[in-house]
Amino acid sequence: MPALADKMPAINISEEELKRWGKLWLSDENPENEKKKDKAPFSFDRQQSVRFASFIDLAVGQALATALGGIPVVKPNSKSLLPEKIDCIEVGAVRVIGGVRPQNYDVAYRPDGPRIVFDSKTLNEEKSVGKNWQNMINDLATEATTIHTRFPYAIVAFIVVVPKPALGAKQEFDIIRTLERLGSRKDVLDQAHLAEAISLIIWNPETGEIDKNIPNLNSPLRIETFSDTLFPHYLDRYKGLPPHSEEDSDEEEE
Repeated sequence: MPALADKMPAINISEEELKRWGKLWLSDENPENEKKKDKAPFSFDRQQSVRFASFIDLAVGQALATALGGIPVVKPNSKSLLPEKIDCIEVGAVRVIGGVRPQNYDVAYRPDGPRIVFDSKTLNEEKSVGKNWQNMINDLATEATTIHTRFPYAIVAFIVVVPKPALGAKQEFDIIRTLERLGSRKDVLDQAHLAEAISLIIWNPETGEIDKNIPNLNSPLRIETFSDTLFPHYLDRYKGLPPHSEEDSDEEEE
């Protein structure tokens, strides 16, 4: 089996990709059907909202695959409760039956059940941020709960992505404070609704740049520290166990 790394690479979020999506966000036309003027400026249409964060999901999946020994990244069967390969990272709609409800996650590692699950969450317009950010918090807590009540050793992680023009100062303060509290699970005995790692990305649709000042430099929500927050939990809970143990590798060679 591939050797487990001591660190997980930082998540590489493409600013060029963010800029490309920013052009769609700023536009008042639906580029897939220019005659149908059903998209307001400073927003995504419904299909764009669904697809937007897929490149972030892939970046998280690739970083996890590297940390877990260079294992393959595969697209899951959304109806399957088992991965396609024994040891792989799945990026796509990964269905997990948790303690509360069945739930699809964007990235998962589940060699013997879910060890790591990840979801990206987006709020993509000013109205949506104001109206729906608390509902998003409820979703995050429920997704963490449904995993941890059945798989307490599993690691739950999220990245929340918001365009800066859609974020008000009061909402910024409340969202950051709430996410910092929600992303504080350190031990398998901690409350089930908490997540092991959460990051917040505030991005500029005109330039594709990620805001370097939000959250502040000391916040655990910084995307630069996402991997360093997440992966030590994995090492604490699974290092030396199959499929990472040296004994298993020796047995395979024999």
